[in-house]
Amino acid sequence: MFGALASRLQTMISLRKVLFSVVLASGAIVVLGPHAAWAQEYTVLVKGGHVIDPKNNRDGVMDVAIADGKIARVAPNIPESNAKMTVNARGLYVTPGLVDLHVHVYAGTGEADSFAGDSSIYPDGYAVRSGVTTVVDAGSSGWKNFPDFKSRVIDRAMTRVLAMLNIVGSGMGGGETEQNTDDMDAAATAKVAKQYPGIIVGVKSAHYRPANWISVDRAVEAGRLAGIPMMVDFGGSVPERSFEDLVLNHLRPGDIVTHMYVRRYPVFGPDGNLLQHMLKARERGVKFDVGHGNTSFSWQKAIHAIKIGWLPDSISTDAHVRSTLRSMKDFPTVVSKLLAAGLPLKAAIEMSTVAPAKIISRPDLGHLDVGAVADVTVLRLNKGEYGFPDGSNVRYPATG
Repeated sequence: MFGALASRLQTMISLRKVLFSVVLASGAIVVLGPHAAWAQEYTVLVKGGHVIDPKNNRDGVMDVAIADGKIARVAPNIPESNAKMTVNARGLYVTPGLVDLHVHVYAGTGEADSFAGDSSIYPDGYAVRSGVTTVVDAGSSGWKNFPDFKSRVIDRAMTRVLAMLNIVGSGMGGGETEQNTDDMDAAATAKVAKQYPGIIVGVKSAHYRPANWISVDRAVEAGRLAGIPMMVDFGGSVPERSFEDLVLNHLRPGDIVTHMYVRRYPVFGPDGNLLQHMLKARERGVKFDVGHGNTSFSWQKAIHAIKIGWLPDSISTDAHVRSTLRSMKDFPTVVSKLLAAGLPLKAAIEMSTVAPAKIISRPDLGHLDVGAVADVTVLRLNKGEYGFPDGSNVRYPATG
């Protein structure tokens, strides 16, 4: 059994705003600018790693060659003499750059107790060290403050930052801000989303408490108008607003439920079997995302769910200040927990790369196609004894 996918050594090659950058275990960063001129065919050769590239059914030892910011070749035994720089990946796993579908990175505004401010983290300080090349901010900003988020964070980051707009125009300000239906404007949200195609990739409804469907339905409508999915962080199931009604009657095919292993979502019946409405929701195309977060991951639910085959469509962290300091930590830790619960490694890589890229309609990401942008992550799979806490600080031992 795989005990942990660890971040102790991670080499990540990400071609965003420099020709390439390699982050090594020592923390040293080597950056070569496009002015460098050698005669070799490839800029970087990632040599001898075990490549897992689910889109292309690659699962074995081979080399990955990069030239001019693109994947140039994936094959065994590419000569080192053909490359300006060789990264030794023997004994490591080489994957497409990880895509984190749920983070909060609208930092720097000074807004207290808000994901449109102090509760968010800056993307580069989190993503690069975690092997993540693309993050999706899940609703920290709304249509009113997205331009500030773009200029303050997105345009300045080395990490590729995409966004889902909160249906609340002023974003995820916490408390009563997220209950303000007067600030939930589907048409205005869709208008801004259409101004930034490929950057705004969804709409978010989150933390809504009243016993009605205003937040969800307006987010769905905004998604329909803009031609993008919506993600819901469901505030809680009450008779007037049940989880079953949500997934069967309000969400569209392609819409996303995050926090799928949180305690509050009803998933199993008294017999331990999956509730039929969960199967029906997946059959009609609703997507289910991990979204670990601060308290949104339960070992009791995750272990049983994986055992009976209730697997994620995508793995994400819900990274923010509190979650990174507590049980979530980072993307490799979340994947480690799922591996410890019995998820196969190849499936975990698919759920961390090509699967979330498909959900947000970014087919250019999450794979090692020749000609694709050269987002590459290198991971070590450590063996040993580990103990991982969930959102309630319940510890699960993992040995592998």
